[in-house]
Amino acid sequence: RKWEFAKLLNLIDVKNGVWASAATQNGEVVIEINGSDFTRGLCTPVEARITISIVDPISLKPVLNNPVGMPGKFGSQPACNDNNRATFQYLVGDKNQRKAAMNFIRDSIPDNFLVIARSVSGNQVAQYSFAQDWLADTASFGSGNSLYHALKEEGFHSIDSFSRPRAYIFIYQKNNAETIPEIIFSEGMRDKIETTKQFLSVDTLGYITSPKFGPSVQWKEMHWRGTSLEPDSQDEPTIQIVGIDYNGNETTLFNVDKTQQDVDISSVSAAQYPFIQLKMRNLDRHNSTPYQISYWRLNYLSPPEGALTPNLFFQTKDTLEQGEILNFGVAFKNISIPKFDSLKVKLSVIDEKNMTHLLPVQRQKPLISGDTILFKFPIDTRKFSGNNTLYVDFNPDNDQPEEYHYNNFLYKNFYVKPDLFNPILDVTFDGVHILNRDIVSARPHILIKLKDENKHMALNDTSLFKVQIRFPDGNLRTYHFDNDTMRLTPPNLAQGDNTATIDFSPQLFGDDDEFELIVSGKDVVGNKAGELDYHVKFRVISKPMISNMLNYPNPFTTSTAFVFTVTGSVVPQNIRIQILTVTGKVVREITKEELGPLHIGRNITEYKWDGTDMFGQKLANGVYLYRVLTNLDGKSLDRYKADGDKTDKYFNKGYGKMYLMR
Repeated sequence: RKWEFAKLLNLIDVKNGVWASAATQNGEVVIEINGSDFTRGLCTPVEARITISIVDPISLKPVLNNPVGMPGKFGSQPACNDNNRATFQYLVGDKNQRKAAMNFIRDSIPDNFLVIARSVSGNQVAQYSFAQDWLADTASFGSGNSLYHALKEEGFHSIDSFSRPRAYIFIYQKNNAETIPEIIFSEGMRDKIETTKQFLSVDTLGYITSPKFGPSVQWKEMHWRGTSLEPDSQDEPTIQIVGIDYNGNETTLFNVDKTQQDVDISSVSAAQYPFIQLKMRNLDRHNSTPYQISYWRLNYLSPPEGALTPNLFFQTKDTLEQGEILNFGVAFKNISIPKFDSLKVKLSVIDEKNMTHLLPVQRQKPLISGDTILFKFPIDTRKFSGNNTLYVDFNPDNDQPEEYHYNNFLYKNFYVKPDLFNPILDVTFDGVHILNRDIVSARPHILIKLKDENKHMALNDTSLFKVQIRFPDGNLRTYHFDNDTMRLTPPNLAQGDNTATIDFSPQLFGDDDEFELIVSGKDVVGNKAGELDYHVKFRVISKPMISNMLNYPNPFTTSTAFVFTVTGSVVPQNIRIQILTVTGKVVREITKEELGPLHIGRNITEYKWDGTDMFGQKLANGVYLYRVLTNLDGKSLDRYKADGDKTDKYFNKGYGKMYLMR
């Protein structure tokens, strides 16, 4: 639990060579740190020298020699120009200079400082002083006391190779066994040498960033504590107190140093800045040992926290019929001490085309600590055929401050089976399915029924239907549900029937004129009742008349029905059929009520005469006569005769003839 600065990778690039033979320009005898010149060039090498540069491992700045014109530090030669003040040069041909270099290496270079030692010599062999010459100084300075020993102690293990004219570079870190020394020699007097040494230094600046604290409904104080590793430390820690809004925008609210370790932040608006983050700038230019922060703390009032609790209540379906109501429900509980105000809920459906449909949801009740909302919402699936995803989110869009939001929402997939079946259309005139060009009443009761197999989407919308009549003059009239002529009776889904009924009673006038009824219908999702609209042509004869009445079959053995046509608007109040013997005796009279339902147009009676008299006794085989008696409003009806009607040959003075053969 100790704070440390990060390590920095540095590159030390050193170039060298025997002057005038290998190196002829200042740029060929140079030291660079991280690409910047450290020292460049040489003083004129009249005599052989060793040049030593030392670097602060923290600041990476060199220790400088005295300015030009002044005696050199640590017994070194004076600096010959400003480019060489970062070097300490010693004449290796002089025993006292070698001793000064030995003392400098052993006694004056601080621990962990980086040291770069290089040979400096010209191409005159007589100027050289070699390692064995340095080793011989022990005769004067005592055992182990020589420049030779001082360099070898620091890791210059191949120093004995310096026994002929050549250049060398020796890089090491004083009394730091973790840094491996770098040694490089030239082959002779004409080849250049260069090496790049990687060096890890300790940074002097670091940053510590806290997580975001909050959200908060009221900020109070910030407290922090820490210590320095050294007495009288020059550590410079500072802390920024940064406010963060819901969009992630940051604003620095306070800057504090180590003298301000208890800060009142109650003036910060939690509504504007629901989150606060702490950022420390930790600086130690002198020891590279950061200020040791022990803790930082924020005191504030936290907002409520809620969570979905489907273990308490969860209601849904995975698969539904199109139009079926999805009754979705889930529980949401306040699991904290603070209370919620009235809760906003966001509910949407993402359909199979990836379109989002937002559903209107009212705010829910306020939620005190420990209380639960049982959220229920019916969803009409008629527009959501196929695969869908339901999304519900409590307290969305930071409507109220809350500690966490990840436990407030859920996604639920559901599938709606599409309605692909066509509804069935049925049309009758006065209870009869007519054929093209049939005669109908001038005031027909047209019953239009549309039936759908879907039990969830009622056919209760008038826009699902279109009813038109084409008049004899070619005019096409569309009828609407805005009067008594056309009335819609919606289906009763509660009884399991989805059949819509239209009662259509137009007033039509004509003298054997032809009309055409056109009807179309569709279900709620748009499936049509047929590829083509329903068309039927019909005739209207306004004058009340009745045609000749025929019996069928004739002759008959067991029973016979009666066939006739009635025109006008209403069926005559009285229709009677009298059956007589050939002598004129009435043996049976059939009333309108016995004949069964009659209508304007062509009729085939449900009633069938079985050849019995009025007492139920079977009549004998033979020929019988019959006649029809009618009246409407007290008047008898004229006879209707259609084009091509040749039934008169079966009647004689209004009497028809039938044959009974058992």
